[in-house]
Amino acid sequence: MRVLIADDDLVTRRLLTAALTKWGYEVTPADNGDEAWQVLQAVDAPRLAILDWMMPGMNGVDLCRKLRGRGADQYTYILLLTGKSTKQDVIDGLDSGADDYLTKPFDTQELKVRLRTGQRLLDLMSQLVAAREDLRVQATCDSLTGLLNRSAIIDTLTRELIRAEREAMPLAVVMADIDHFKQINDTHGHPVGDVVLRAAAQSLRATVRPYDSVGRYGGEEFLVVVPGCSVNCAAGQADRLRAAVMQQPVDTPGGLIRSTMSFGVAVCTLERRINAVDLIRIADAALYRAKRAGRNCVELGNPSELGRDTAIALGRSTTLPLPSSGLPRLEARCG
Repeated sequence: MRVLIADDDLVTRRLLTAALTKWGYEVTPADNGDEAWQVLQAVDAPRLAILDWMMPGMNGVDLCRKLRGRGADQYTYILLLTGKSTKQDVIDGLDSGADDYLTKPFDTQELKVRLRTGQRLLDLMSQLVAAREDLRVQATCDSLTGLLNRSAIIDTLTRELIRAEREAMPLAVVMADIDHFKQINDTHGHPVGDVVLRAAAQSLRATVRPYDSVGRYGGEEFLVVVPGCSVNCAAGQADRLRAAVMQQPVDTPGGLIRSTMSFGVAVCTLERRINAVDLIRIADAALYRAKRAGRNCVELGNPSELGRDTAIALGRSTTLPLPSSGLPRLEARCG
């Protein structure tokens, strides 16, 4: 682990460097507070810091306050080193944001133990951050495909709609569905169907632009959010996605399977703003037309369909129910 040693006294700095190097630490030295601040601002900054209270430029206490006020995600454990030893000095030092306090002249074994305590704390914090990230991934990612899950992709669409209106930009959504997926499951089994699902997700993710978002909407259906895209742009993007899936056979335990996808596109333009619910409705209706047109194709949505109240307008035979989220609950499709 790297340790920053900031002390203007050359003898102290050399003693600390020798001891820490012997204990297996990698030392980064600084002889004043300003230099130490520059080191601590780096992306790969040391996470352990030994700071002298009194040094040129920024002193150790001011450096502690400035570092804590930054609010960085990566925590730096600070050991304040000083010749001051009164009770009020200790209070002031710890109140500035230091984690520990050691007076000069220091005992090397005591310093070793205190550094080990700091390292244990940093290791624990790293574990907590990793656990938090795991929870975030579980809450936002689909476990089978690794894409955003339904809730996360809808949240993304909602945010992008707000941004599109603020920046006066168009926004497109693409609804995609694997063709004849029920037949794949019935013929080859659900484990093979899962392989096909993951392969389709990988093709979609690899083909979209870096700032597009892809999520699994449900079953074999995917939703792609395409910011800043006009009707022609969105149709072209959907066709690239279609070609990418079609051109890449899927290697499964039962052999190669060639799958295709159908796509429905809806666009929120500068002239006509459409909310998330209606955008998904329009794209879903276009997807049904793509299925009826023979599959493996792209259909553009028609906003005029929003005036119809029944699911017949969307290719269904029953009234379209709405879940508590207000977004369409898609019924199972037969490929």
